[in-house]
Amino acid sequence: MNLQELNAFAVARKVDELNLISMEGGIYLLEARMHGAAYPLSDSQGKMLTLRSVEHARDVLHNFPMLPFNLVHTSVHDEMCGLGASGEESLKVPLAWRSAL
Repeated sequence: MNLQELNAFAVARKVDELNLISMEGGIYLLEARMHGAAYPLSDSQGKMLTLRSVEHARDVLHNFPMLPFNLVHTSVHDEMCGLGASGEESLKVPLAWRSAL
């Protein structure tokens, strides 16, 4: 899904929430959740849309309708090689749609 498609789904009130997923190396990925399924966002070339920060995500989404917006940190054990699945869940923190600044 690209940003134009996301905007159309958001205007039609079909998006349940947006999750900004924090990855190793200071990279953030954005996913839309609709009807229990995750849809990662892609850029204009069809590659994963990578963002630099929460503020960068807010800048990209500033003209979109307000949606539930979360920052998700995955468990580090899920990213480590050789370790089995852990009982730890990802940390999901609600974010304000607009910056307080």
